[in-house]
Amino acid sequence: MDEITRKSIINTSWELHSVVESSYLSHNARQGDDQWLEKQRILLADMAIHLLQTALKPGEIELDKLKNNLNAILTITDPFLPNAELKKATDKLYE
Repeated sequence: MDEITRKSIINTSWELHSVVESSYLSHNARQGDDQWLEKQRILLADMAIHLLQTALKPGEIELDKLKNNLNAILTITDPFLPNAELKKATDKLYE
């Protein structure tokens, strides 16, 4: 990927991040509420944007950030796919 395209995607991702994070912060659901999973979907989108930024950042990929991104995504996704045991898989990220 050329640097102009990379920079454009990263800049766009920050704009998206701002909108998604604002939506998450303004969502009033609390854990256990009927709307909790909807709020978690927004958080999942936010973490996906962070993963995109980690993956496309110039230079070598920062493995600690990558692990943290994946940990967040797997943890948030676990309730949506309970049989996949995604939260359990996060333990292996830090071995």
